[in-house]
Amino acid sequence: MNLFEYVIPFVLALGALIFFHEYGHYAVARWCGVKVLRFSVGFGRPLAKWVRGKDRTEWVLAAFPLGGYVKMLDEREGPVAPEDLDRAFNRQPVGRRFAIVAAGPLANLLLAIVIYWGLFATGTEELKPRLAVIEPQSIAALAGVRDGDLVVRVDNEAVRSWGELRWALLRHALDQRQVVLNVRTAEGVEAFRMLDLSGIKIDDGEADPIARIGLRPWRPLIVPIVGQVMSGSPAERAGLLSGDRFVSLAGAPLDSWAELVERVRTRAGVAIDVEVIRDGRRMHFTLTPDEAVEAGQRVGRIGIAVAEPTEGRAELFTTVRYGIGESLSKAVAKTWDTSVLSLKMIGRMITGDVSWKNLSGPVTIADYAGQSAKLGWTHYLGFVALISISLGVLNLLPIPVLDGGHLLYYTIEIIKGGPVPERVMEIGQQIGLVALAMLMAFAFYNDLTRLFSG
Repeated sequence: MNLFEYVIPFVLALGALIFFHEYGHYAVARWCGVKVLRFSVGFGRPLAKWVRGKDRTEWVLAAFPLGGYVKMLDEREGPVAPEDLDRAFNRQPVGRRFAIVAAGPLANLLLAIVIYWGLFATGTEELKPRLAVIEPQSIAALAGVRDGDLVVRVDNEAVRSWGELRWALLRHALDQRQVVLNVRTAEGVEAFRMLDLSGIKIDDGEADPIARIGLRPWRPLIVPIVGQVMSGSPAERAGLLSGDRFVSLAGAPLDSWAELVERVRTRAGVAIDVEVIRDGRRMHFTLTPDEAVEAGQRVGRIGIAVAEPTEGRAELFTTVRYGIGESLSKAVAKTWDTSVLSLKMIGRMITGDVSWKNLSGPVTIADYAGQSAKLGWTHYLGFVALISISLGVLNLLPIPVLDGGHLLYYTIEIIKGGPVPERVMEIGQQIGLVALAMLMAFAFYNDLTRLFSG
């Protein structure tokens, strides 16, 4: 991974999310009158530290960035001066303790709402929800989906972009039910397509469920013209330049960029003759695609990017923008839907209906951070909002050592009228640590599997 392209966006996003999470705890603790001793982003050795406020709170930036904490005055962790007893966390009514602990995850969910609100209000350029069928015997093909169908609604839910369509289909695939697509055909005729998603299982964490349905975004015919040649690539070594138009490859004519990509992918390590047109002249080159591993398969790559199409862009993209009020409503709905879907996925992982391969760790998240940052600030902010929701939902799980575990104890305390016995909490902490360690182990294992399988 390139440090600046992947690690830096990951660290910035994670640092911001941890800060907002811990600031939620901090702000509500201060509002409840609890004395805060330390606010730390990260664990371990402090890289920077300063003291602020009348309570002389330590603000710390630590070396290990995967987490943070707010340390409050508490008699269970050390002696407390008599004049500060009423400001100790353990002396607070259970309602205040509940609010302080819940404020961290809720701050992450609120941050996601604010980000989505801003994105919906300012507008983002998105792929249109126009369909192409991958396989003739796929679920989509059997439902009558045709290349060029533009989806307008999914089960009476309006969709305006490929992202919205994908999200709707993913939710329904998880429920394994039939959905009705309201489409506008390439000829402009309104039609309906019935997709049976009962056989779609999100069970291996690798294959895209939308591809399993047999769908991909529709694309117009793209002329095979080189837009960019990567430094040190086979294309550069062969002498190809930006603006070259491919005419043939290995003796067979080429009409589209998709044909070029497909043929190169099947010729890893094999020398091939290519013919291009440069400034009106036909030229011949020999190049050997580098070998890469993608989804466990050996593929060829020559290190070029397509030239930006000058025609057909309006058919591909649309600007999705909403009014201020509607943007807020959609931001709340998207945050809620994402949270519910996350909980469903976790629940089905526990029951075995969804594979644990869907669990991702820091390496995969860093990869997504870098990819989204390359696509632009709107995609990066969308990624940050999604991870913020995941962080909020994860911390609300009733696992001891997480915020949700403490909330579970407080809920029991409210119901029974007294605190949970210390011994019970100690056992719960041990179980929670084991459960968290197992989750981290699964996540790291999946990361390494994805990394080495390409």
